[in-house]
Amino acid sequence: MSTLTSASATVRKRRGSRRAKHIVGRMLIYGALLFWAFVCLFPIYWTVSTSFKSAVDVTQGHLIPWLDFQPDWKGWRSIGLSPDSILRTSNPRDEFMSRFENSVITSVGASLLALVLGSLAAYGLSRFRYKFAWMRNDDILFFFMSQLILPPVVLALPFLVLYKALALLDTRFGLILLYTLTVLPIVIWIMRDQFNSIPIELDEAAFVDGLSVWGAFLRIILPLAVPGMAAAFILSLVLCWNEYFFAALLTSTDAKTLPVMVASQTGSQGINWWSMAALSTAAIAPLVLVGIFLERYIVSGLTTGAGK
Repeated sequence: MSTLTSASATVRKRRGSRRAKHIVGRMLIYGALLFWAFVCLFPIYWTVSTSFKSAVDVTQGHLIPWLDFQPDWKGWRSIGLSPDSILRTSNPRDEFMSRFENSVITSVGASLLALVLGSLAAYGLSRFRYKFAWMRNDDILFFFMSQLILPPVVLALPFLVLYKALALLDTRFGLILLYTLTVLPIVIWIMRDQFNSIPIELDEAAFVDGLSVWGAFLRIILPLAVPGMAAAFILSLVLCWNEYFFAALLTSTDAKTLPVMVASQTGSQGINWWSMAALSTAAIAPLVLVGIFLERYIVSGLTTGAGK
């Protein structure tokens, strides 16, 4: 009887030890995740809080509103978006709306064009076999992805000369073409994985029913690839929206975008941190909303084929 009692106590002790280790492990994991979330979200918090600070609060590094500093609309007032200035005429607000419109048109236009071209290229790489000299399908895909290796500064002078010759400097259309080339490799990569996850038997069944290649692609395969298309479009939109280098290089007045306007918030006394923070907050707000409402499309699109 004592032996059974001792064995039972040993088993309970081992279970308790494993349970304690499991709890400690989960606490460490959640602690690490919380710390990493804090590191990732702190720049956003700093930007938003700085838009409500005065010059003194910015220079002294105050962080907690109503405790370290009293929130003020100075940053938002400087761009005409504060409650007391929103109904008045404001040149900074007019400029902001113009840059915002440029960012929307160029980002959405380039993302849609890249999605169309990238989907066609990805479907071809997924369903057909190509041979160009020594290159096969995987080599062609790698060629597209290798374009991301080049730093933008390497392409600065060629694009500047080319756009000047084609009269595309300071035009929205010029930025749309350039942004399309920038995000096209990512779209092809995502969409190829998406098409690879769709059984090829569906194409063959469509051919048996009398559909052409275009008919099978448009009526059967493309509707099934909507999650991947949504993820590719959103990622392209984010990359185009945040692009600064080429927007600053190839535009001057008419086609200038929000990132260029944010970076230009300097004056005779230095950087206007409150204005820059307010502009940055207004610029990232649309992307935050897109990420919140379309999160499930992003996750499902990027994880397609991960279980293979």
